[in-house]
Amino acid sequence: MIFISLEGIDGSGKTTISKMIKDNLMQKGYNVLLTREPGGEPLAEEIRRIILDEKTKINPWAETLLYVAARKQHLDSIILPALKEGTIVICDRFMDSTSAYQGYARNIGMADVSELQNIVLGSTKPDLTIFFDITPKESQIRLMNRKRSADRMEQEDQKFHEAVYEGYQILISENSDRIKVVDSRKPISEVIQQVDFLIDNALNERTKK
Repeated sequence: MIFISLEGIDGSGKTTISKMIKDNLMQKGYNVLLTREPGGEPLAEEIRRIILDEKTKINPWAETLLYVAARKQHLDSIILPALKEGTIVICDRFMDSTSAYQGYARNIGMADVSELQNIVLGSTKPDLTIFFDITPKESQIRLMNRKRSADRMEQEDQKFHEAVYEGYQILISENSDRIKVVDSRKPISEVIQQVDFLIDNALNERTKK
């Protein structure tokens, strides 16, 4: 079927909306898998625990390699088999997160991260990526209002989150055919309408092929 990834800076609301997307598609009769990164399967979830633990101190390249390793495991054991069965796969974060967070904000280099991911992941890319747009300042306000404690990435300073946002803007400009932007500052009912429109278009395009 189709592979959809959801992207955005921390606090953009994509995780909450992802569950609504799944429910809407299932009501339309589709088989849907909602998964996340890092994680989605046992080994990748263990890597997630290590990466996001606030006590973890890690070199930027080591961090990048762990994210990509978790992604490869997740892709081969969960995502690709589901797609082959005709399931719509919705993934909360995928390769663009690593490009924005590690490639740009960690100064690894987006080109180097892209080359690494092309080697490890092969030709697999989402058919549609939805970016939930919110400013870094608004993101920090949302994060402060969360009831759970912030993970290691969420605890980074404002400058880091602004750099992540800049990285995403570069990715959007370079991949406008795949990455579509929704304004996640709007009421959630309007956000889900934007998302449903984009997904319906993607599904219609797939049925034409």
